[in-house]
Amino acid sequence: MLSFRDLTTGFRNLDIDPIKPIIVHASLSSFGEIRGGSDTLLGGLLANFQSLIMPTFTYKSMITPERGPENNGIIYGSSYSQNRMAEFFTPDMPCDRMMGILPETIRIHPKATRSSHPILSFAAINMDQAIALQSIQEPLAPIRFLYEQEGYVLLLGVDHTVNTSIHFAEKLAGRKTFIRWALTPNGIVECANFPSCSEGFNKTENLLNDLTQSMRLGEAEIRCLAIKPMIERLCNQIKIDPLAFLCDKEECPRCEEIRRLYRRL
Repeated sequence: MLSFRDLTTGFRNLDIDPIKPIIVHASLSSFGEIRGGSDTLLGGLLANFQSLIMPTFTYKSMITPERGPENNGIIYGSSYSQNRMAEFFTPDMPCDRMMGILPETIRIHPKATRSSHPILSFAAINMDQAIALQSIQEPLAPIRFLYEQEGYVLLLGVDHTVNTSIHFAEKLAGRKTFIRWALTPNGIVECANFPSCSEGFNKTENLLNDLTQSMRLGEAEIRCLAIKPMIERLCNQIKIDPLAFLCDKEECPRCEEIRRLYRRL
């Protein structure tokens, strides 16, 4: 069983400037058993790093309309049952369970601040400036802040399919984004610049090997990358190959729309 001391000692072994901001993606179960669970894991992170941020996305607020813009990587009118179950986004809405336990732990932390995006919110501790930058038009602005501050990406027992920062590399490379809609107390809100699919992001692994610090902590593989060189390398690769890192699922509307876009050019 991992203790708070095990976690703090392990994270201290990473070559990370503790004053730099980090974005964390984590699977609590990947560690095996931790005494104190997700609270201990978050405490171990905060003992080593001054400021951190995590996605606290809420896909359960999403609405699919009957019709909308063309070439939008979506099948309109296909989500009647999902629309009926959609929930109004509020600042205290729990993040989706698929995000894992740690994002919810940081969301309810007394020192945490959460952004108000009705689908793609972030929660952070000691990163109020990053949170304040996000808007409906710029959902990835908190990652831009990390990029400009030369922060780090920390993957705790998870792979690159949850590495949200790769979407910022897509944005810098000019990759197509999409429009989605969310249910809020003020009505249905149009959310611009919704990113593409991340199911193909493990294709980045070989390209990022030399930028990646790796170690074991309990049963979990820990990987750490400086965000700026990671994003710049992936951005350059997408400019070379506009179809890089797309998933291979024929039924994926977003990846197929990007492929169709380049077939039309």
